[in-house]
Order: sequence, then structure tokens, then C-alpha cells
Amino acid sequence: MVVLPEKGRGDGRSANDMARKLGVDQFPAWLRSIDNPAYTDFWKEQAVDRLLAARPTKVPVLTVHGTWDQEDIYGPIAAYAAMEKTDTRNDRNYLLIGPWFHGQQDPWFHTVDGASIGALPLGRDTTRDFLFDAMLPFFDQHLKDRKPSTPIPPVRTFLTGDNQWRSYQSWPPRAAATKRLYLHPGGKLSFTADAAATANSGYDEYVSDPAKPVPYRVQPIIPQASQDSTWGIWLVDDQRPFGSRPDVLTYVSEPLTEPMTLTGDIVAQLQASTTGTDADWVVKLIDAWPDEEPLHPQLGGYQLMVSADILRGRYREDFSQARPITANATLPYRIRMPHASHTFLPGHRIMVQVQSSWFPLYDRNPQTFVDNIFLARPEDYRKATIKVALGGAQGSAVVLPVVVATAR
Repeated sequence: MVVLPEKGRGDGRSANDMARKLGVDQFPAWLRSIDNPAYTDFWKEQAVDRLLAARPTKVPVLTVHGTWDQEDIYGPIAAYAAMEKTDTRNDRNYLLIGPWFHGQQDPWFHTVDGASIGALPLGRDTTRDFLFDAMLPFFDQHLKDRKPSTPIPPVRTFLTGDNQWRSYQSWPPRAAATKRLYLHPGGKLSFTADAAATANSGYDEYVSDPAKPVPYRVQPIIPQASQDSTWGIWLVDDQRPFGSRPDVLTYVSEPLTEPMTLTGDIVAQLQASTTGTDADWVVKLIDAWPDEEPLHPQLGGYQLMVSADILRGRYREDFSQARPITANATLPYRIRMPHASHTFLPGHRIMVQVQSSWFPLYDRNPQTFVDNIFLARPEDYRKATIKVALGGAQGSAVVLPVVVATAR
């Protein structure tokens, strides 16, 4: 990930051009990034999950993860998974997932409590829950030999939507079953494939213009270092403003008639093409509230980003090796998205958005293949027509970890 200046625009500059303008292009950390644009051994040798897998821990560990951690949304889950492989007795590796931005569960670093995140109410002070119902019993048991009256569960997660804590023996829970949510023509979503359609029988398209990238949040964006910055809660920003852009595809389900709970990892599987030789693919899974919410009027029509991420097309086959995309060829793209612990309530709709930029959270893709994207020239940045294939059981879909009945 390359975080560019908040006031940056799609004006033809590469990431290194912006670094030079800011006077940081000779910083050692930046030079190492420029020299290693792919997932090379330089990055692999310092990856915490790989280090943990190679050196199994011998002490109890409680890994704490925030569902909307804007600083590190993958690290805690990856670390937990690495340690879980060697926890054969399931008594040393613990995971707690809370509905927080980075560090929100720690009152010593943040003045906000855990009763809400952004506009989303949580129904209880989840920070207090963490301190007294999770962290304190863990320390008492493993530092003071004071076993709690109720055994500490291996996994405890806060289920947004239901706004309740849930306990599991492992993560993802074994009760979760994968279900494919298909993208259909007309901006529709369904768990049913069109049996009459063949794979890629139709497509939706848009023009991706690097000079007019899709912003990651509504402008003006307050700089991260500013006193009144809201960087910490951007992952729960209302997504409604982006659906009206011509370079964002939106797919929506019918209103749900019963709750649907997701617990685990989410994967988008796109069948898509581009007229360029490189492209980015951004997929968002969104919970769309009803237009009216009597108990919380401010949430009427709210669109909560439950999970979202980006894949740089040049790494579709191997994160360690960049390869150009064959222009106009429909190819599979697998976008791994952050884990979710969320219930879509009755009356809500499931929404999926697809786009090709997320600026300036991620640097713009020139959409012309170059060896090192950080060093792209202004003339490399070109418009491209993106097509997302629809139809049939092998068409574009999002794979969800659905639990019919959750364990308490």
C-alpha cells in the first residue's frame, strides 16, 4: 500500500514523483520500497506471520483485531492463523475481534469509547467489555494463576448488526459455509446463478481514467496528521456518494427477509477484461440500510462497508512477479478481502461495488504495463475500458462465509 498526500490529484505524477516533490524520495524506507515493488524476499523475510510460523510460540497469546483497523486490517488475523497451526491442544492461541479502528479498544490512547464507531452505534461499550471481560481474565489466568469462573474461549468476536459477542472454538468458525453471491445484469445480486446463461454471457463496463480516480472517501479529505482528522473511521464512511460515479459498478440484492451472518474471510472472484495492459480491481461488500431507520434516523439509507480491498492486476498470478495483462482478454481475478464478523439484518440489502482506483489511499495504476509502477511516466497513464463479465455459474461472484445459526 502506498498512502499518498491527502490533497493529491490524478495529475500524471507517479508515486515517486510525489515523493520527490515532498522531499522524501531519498529516505531509506522509500528507496527500499522503490527497489522492491513486488513481494520479494526483502518483504517475505520480515513478514511477521512467516516468522511466527517458523518459531512457534511457547506462551499463551491473545491476538486483538479491529474489524475496521485502518492501519493493519490483515496482520492480526495472519498472525493468529500462523500460531494456530502449532497450537495442537487449542489452549495457547487466543483471538479477539472487536468492532474498532486501530487501537480504539485501548482507552489510554483514545478518548473515544467503544459504544460506536463513526455513525455506527454498537449498543454497548465494547471497550469496557474488552478490558474487563477479555483482557483482565486472560492476564489473571496466565499471569496470576487465577482461573476465571467461565473458561476463556479460544475465539471471541463482536458481531455487528446483532451487536453481541460470540464465542467459537476456532476462526473462521467451522459452522461457516461458503456461498457464492453472483453479479447479475441490471445491477442485481443473487445467491442463485442464472441457469439459462452461459459463463460470461454478458458484461458491464466503465471507463477508468487515471486523471479522474475514484477517491477512497468524500472530499475534502482532512490530512491524517491534522488535529481534526477522521482518518481513524474512514472504513465506516457512508458509501452512498460513490455509487453515482460512472466508473463504479453497483450491484444490489433484494431486501433480506431473514438475518444473514458472515464470520470469516471474503473473496471476490471477478471475470474481467481491460483494454489496457495493467489494471486495479477494487471490490466492496456493503450493508445497505433501509431508507428509514426509526430507532436511528441518522442511519436511514446508510451504506456500511463491511469488507473491501484492492488487487493490482499485474500480480493476479503471483505477488512476487509482475506480469502484463493481455489486453481485451477475459481473465480471472481473485481479490482476497478482510475478514468479517457481521449480520445483515432483515430489510437490509447486500451491495457490491466494483471500481479500478481508490485514490489517494493507493497510488494510481497507469493502466499501461511498466516494469516498476512507482516510476511510471506521465505518458504511461491512459484511459482504459473495463468489462466485468456476468452470467452462469462461473460468472463474477463474491464468496461469503455464511453462518445460519451463530454460537453464543
